[in-house]
Order: sequence, then C-alpha cells, then structure tokens
Amino acid sequence: MNRIGETTLEIDLNALAHNYAYLKSKTLPETKFLAVVKAFAYGSDMVAVAKKLENLGVDYFAVAYAKEGVLLRDSGIERPILVLHPQPAHLDCIIERCLEPSLYSTNVFGQFLKTAQEKKQHAYPVHIKFNTGLNRLGFREEDVEFILKQLWQHNEIKIKSIFSHLAASEDLNEQEFSKNQIATFENISSLLIEKLGYSPLRHILNTSGILNYPQAQFEMVRSGIGLYGYGNDAEADAKLKPIATLKTIISQIHKIKPDETVGYNRAFKSDVPKTTATLPLGHADGIGRQYGNGKGYIMINGKKAPIIGNVCMDMIMVDVDGIDCKEGDEALVFGPKKSAEAFASGANTISYELLTAISQRVKRVVIGA
Repeated sequence: MNRIGETTLEIDLNALAHNYAYLKSKTLPETKFLAVVKAFAYGSDMVAVAKKLENLGVDYFAVAYAKEGVLLRDSGIERPILVLHPQPAHLDCIIERCLEPSLYSTNVFGQFLKTAQEKKQHAYPVHIKFNTGLNRLGFREEDVEFILKQLWQHNEIKIKSIFSHLAASEDLNEQEFSKNQIATFENISSLLIEKLGYSPLRHILNTSGILNYPQAQFEMVRSGIGLYGYGNDAEADAKLKPIATLKTIISQIHKIKPDETVGYNRAFKSDVPKTTATLPLGHADGIGRQYGNGKGYIMINGKKAPIIGNVCMDMIMVDVDGIDCKEGDEALVFGPKKSAEAFASGANTISYELLTAISQRVKRVVIGA
C-alpha cells in the first residue's frame, strides 16, 4: 500500500544524534567538534541538521561557501561558522553575517585583510589552511613568515584556528602518507604558534581520521560524512546510521513483449516477455545516467528491481519480473536497509556524490526534530 504518494527524502535526526554521539565517543572530552554541513548537509536538510546539532552541543559548523553560511544565520544558527572556500566576491558578506573565512593563499589573505580594514574590524576571527599533501587549497610551510608579518603589522584579523586536510585517511594502505601529513601539520602549526604568542585551535582529522588516527585530535576534529551515517569502511558503517532514506513510488507497470525496447535510444531490448515499472525519479533528481542499464537497482517489496535502459530526466524504468507489486507501491532507492554506498558502488562512484546530488525538487521530510 502506498505510504508516501511522491518521491521523498526522509531525514532521520535521531540517527544523526546517534552518529554524533558515536563520533564524539572517539574523542577526548575536551576535544571540540566541528560539524561539516556544506552542500545542504550532504544532500539532506542543512537547517534541520544544523539546528539538531546545535541543540546537541556541537562547537563549530563548516560550510563550503558564504551563501550556505548566510542560510544558517538567517535560520537562527548562532554557533561559529567556518567558510572553507570563501570567494573574493563574498568577503563583505562574510563579515556582515559574522562568518569566519578560511584563508588559504596570499591572494585571499590580502583581499580579506583589506576588507576587514575597510570595515574597521579588530581581531576578526579567521582560519589558516595549510596544504600538507592534498594539494587542493592551502598555504605551505614557507608561507609562515608571510602570515606572521601580516599579523604583526595589522590587528584587523586574528587566527581562530589552523587546519589541514588528510588526503587518504580512510585508506590504511596509505598510513605512512597520512602520518607524514599529520607530522608536517604539527611542525607547521607549532612553528606558527610559537611566533604568534597565542594558541589557536588546530584540526586535521576528518571522519576517517577520527576513527583511524585518534592520536592526532589536537584541539578540534571535523566530521562530515560520518554524521550522515557513512564511515568509508564496512566496520565503521556498521556503527553508524544513515540519516537519509530516498523513497519513490511506482507510476505505471508495463508488459513488454519480446523484441520490444525500453527507454531512450532503445538502450534495453527484451528477448522474453517482461514486466517493467516506471518510477518518478530521474537524473534531474540526482539519479544519474550512470545508474542505468543494470548498474543500479531499486528495492520493491523487499526484492531487487534493476534499472533497465537509460535513466531519463524525470523517470527510471525497472525490471519487476518476479516481484509482486502494483502501481502506487513504494520503492526504496537507499536508506538504512540499503545504503547509499551500496547503490553508488554499482556505478563505480561513492556515497558522497549520490547523497549531494539529490535535487532540491525532491520533497524533504524530517523525523525527530
């Protein structure tokens, strides 16, 4: 019997609370916790997630861009918000909304310092990002002198934290690389703190780092994907609870004759009589074309229904041979009983990509607020 009536992303805040408690249990009582809620809280509901985590006592939030931080501020979030990848066009907005930028290059540092001067700031909190091996964003050790010189000459900004990002914390075959990153970060941060005369927070551990390198907690840790129920390996996944469940319904059932084709470009051709179901979910909702032609499957009444043919913009067709189902029945894409990681792996991608791709046109239903 149909229970949802439309494609729905169900967000379980009780599962979020469980994940937060589990990850916190892996840290020392004094270690601060930063929750990463960028990309609509990994495709879920950024405001609902942030409000729940703020109530649970999280110390910090992180977003990718200023626009995301503005949304949190407009929704009443009061905890500090780190903007991980601030763009020069948004520096005014960052100060106006009391957001805290990551400064990762001489260019961004200089532009934000100028903005802080123009707005007559004093000791405005900023975060200094160092590149220790990911080679994506960040200063290098040789830039420490530049940073110190700027801080000694100007009092408009003050370092709130020093941080870096592990490149392969989930891969135990890369332990030597990760430990070298941690050692490099410790050396750089110690050098900077010695010359600063005060001690900003330090953080380098992401979700897999929290689980695999607890000795490198420093003063704060960060978690993104772990809060949403995924730990990047089977053992960690077993301790976490996916917070998002994507459900849809059967719109129509078709009886396909031998030699008939299904979908665009006639990508599927049946050699036997077959029953298919059409679901109101497609690549405009975040289920990309890579999941078509048997690489992804949907659960209908407890059985696997492989996606056949090409994924359409608004619909997918699935093989329901041998499945007792009817139009209006519920279909599960992913959730606690079938993880997003399992669904994503069929198309050789990862849960992060699948979760963050779920379109905003998909209805969100929040449980446990």
